[in-house]
Amino acid sequence: MQPTTPLVLCVLLSQVLLLTSAEDLDCTPGFQQKVFHIDQPAEFIEDQAILNLTFSDCRGNDKLHYEVSSPYFKVHSDGRLVALRNISAVGKTLFIHARTPHAEDMAELVIVGGKDIQGSLQDIFKFARTSPVPRQKRSIVVSPILIPENQRQPFPRDVGKVVDSDRPEGSKFRLTGKGVDQEPKGIFRINENTGSVSVTRNLDRETIATYQLFVETVDVNGRTLEGPVPLEVIVIDQNDNRPIFREGPYIGHVMEGSPTGTTVMRITAFDADDPATDNALLRYNIRQQTPDKPSPNMFYIDPEKGDIVTVVSPALLDRETLENPKYELIIEAQDMAGLDVGLTGTATATIMIDDKNDHSPKFTKKEFQATVEEGAVGVIVNLTVEDKDDPTTGAWRAAYTIINGNPGQSFEIHTNPETNEGMLSVVKPLDYEISAFHTLLIKVENEDPLVPDVSYGPSSTATVHITVLDVNESPVFYPDPMMVTKQENISVGSVLLTVNATDPDSLQRQTIRYSVYKDPAGWLNINPINGTVDTTAVLDRESPFVHNSVYTALFLATDSGNPPATGTGTLLITLEDVNDNAPFIYPTVAEVCDDAKNLSVVILGATDKDLHPNTDPFKFEIHKQSVPDKVWKISKINNTHALVSLLQNLNKANYHLPIMVTDSGRPPMTNVTELRVHVCSCKNSRVDCNAAGAPRLSATAVLLLSLLGLARL
Repeated sequence: MQPTTPLVLCVLLSQVLLLTSAEDLDCTPGFQQKVFHIDQPAEFIEDQAILNLTFSDCRGNDKLHYEVSSPYFKVHSDGRLVALRNISAVGKTLFIHARTPHAEDMAELVIVGGKDIQGSLQDIFKFARTSPVPRQKRSIVVSPILIPENQRQPFPRDVGKVVDSDRPEGSKFRLTGKGVDQEPKGIFRINENTGSVSVTRNLDRETIATYQLFVETVDVNGRTLEGPVPLEVIVIDQNDNRPIFREGPYIGHVMEGSPTGTTVMRITAFDADDPATDNALLRYNIRQQTPDKPSPNMFYIDPEKGDIVTVVSPALLDRETLENPKYELIIEAQDMAGLDVGLTGTATATIMIDDKNDHSPKFTKKEFQATVEEGAVGVIVNLTVEDKDDPTTGAWRAAYTIINGNPGQSFEIHTNPETNEGMLSVVKPLDYEISAFHTLLIKVENEDPLVPDVSYGPSSTATVHITVLDVNESPVFYPDPMMVTKQENISVGSVLLTVNATDPDSLQRQTIRYSVYKDPAGWLNINPINGTVDTTAVLDRESPFVHNSVYTALFLATDSGNPPATGTGTLLITLEDVNDNAPFIYPTVAEVCDDAKNLSVVILGATDKDLHPNTDPFKFEIHKQSVPDKVWKISKINNTHALVSLLQNLNKANYHLPIMVTDSGRPPMTNVTELRVHVCSCKNSRVDCNAAGAPRLSATAVLLLSLLGLARL
């Protein structure tokens, strides 16, 4: 077996891109030499130089800071590595980390003959993405590999080397993991003999930021001798992504007259580069403002937060004096903290200057004139106002009120939503004879309240003078309707009443003539001069033109104006009933079987067109003069019904029985109606009335129907 020698995994830490663009790779940030070998001395002497390190960030090394993996060593600003005290055992390896705001890198000092001590880069350097330093009793020791993205040709390119002096002869290195034998495959590979790790193509940090690989040694048969040991590959960001505004459109609103420094909106951009570097450190500025009046710098944007605020005085932020209440700002976001080398992206922010009610509406004149015909309704005049506020807001929309001159509520005013004018209307007809002139006092306000320092002045009120024009009005009947009560059947020519119509045009001397307009039954006549109404025919309460004892007629009254005007009046005649209608019976036909055991024939009912007391109770009788005694019998059931029955069976034949019915009027009226009775042969449930005339309902059926009719009363 070969003698034990230090096993070193040498990782060439690639340049770290900060503040350099993806195209600028002429200067490679980092240590000029990354791996050093020294023999273990008997003792490291305090403040004695061990070696000189050379580091450059390609930007002047501003704020360069070194860290050493052992607390007993430090690196001076000139790159000298020294011990802080006399010390003998420090381990096999020291790691030196250099960092500026623009770059960082790590170098390795291999101490040949040194002894292992425990520790980790995470503990030493306090940044999360480093892997552990070599652990005690492990032959394969790994450190993270740092590779800048977007490297140029040539490829493959060595990025590290694994040195294993304790590796048996014939053994080989093997590299596995995502980027080697897992998708995306073939990005990294290792020289199985020398242990050199190389990358085969350029990398994109925004696609994959880190790769977790594993290194192991295997024998000729592929069996693992040691490992696998994790190897982390960190892709170092380059500034290859421009800032992007992803949340547009950006629209902000600010009230006119707002104090200086009022925040309007916040606009932020996104940068896909590493947020831990200046590559994604954004600064904002306003590149252009349109329009540029009254000041080219109406707004300011916080370069770090993206807050847009007003920077002009409230007086300049006056919507009514602005050329345009809408401003468009071209906002630029630049990475690299706003330095000239940074990439930029732009977006448009639209800012609307919102209106507030700082202008009261004013009438265009103090007095308005209007004319309207008496009796007419509708809009008579439009009142015009001026308001400098935004027409799309309640600060411009007007609300009108009649504050004087409208005691009868004859006028109303509403706002025209398109023109903002006040539409003054007559809603109750005006009467010239009562008042030929009206004067209204009207005020106008906005829907929204005024701001505290603005009030409504004298121009917010106006006077409207209204002239009423006289027109020829129709005569008016009084009362209307006219009502009179008379008995029916009064003699023709009887006077019912004298109608009265007056002309509202009291200032004009006009005559009135009367005429019949509607007289459905043709019963009435009217004197055209004095309006006397008399009858031309007998009034009949039972006429189909009478409804609920009331007859309706219409009359006209026409004046002598030019042109003439006509009014209509209604006459309601209530007709009192007289006993002028005799009662009549129903039904008038009945059937009965010749061998019937029940000798009841039919139940008769009676009705009368007149009203009570000229109707029931009715008196039912058989006219004795033409019917033999002791054959028929009639019996009263109630005031309106009676039962007709036989005293004995009759032969099959047709019989005519005169029934006399009398009402209760004074004087009473009597009617004689012939009841036809068919006596039929009824055998085996068959009714045969042939010999007695055409077949009829059986006596039983007739009797049943009569009983049903009686039950309904």
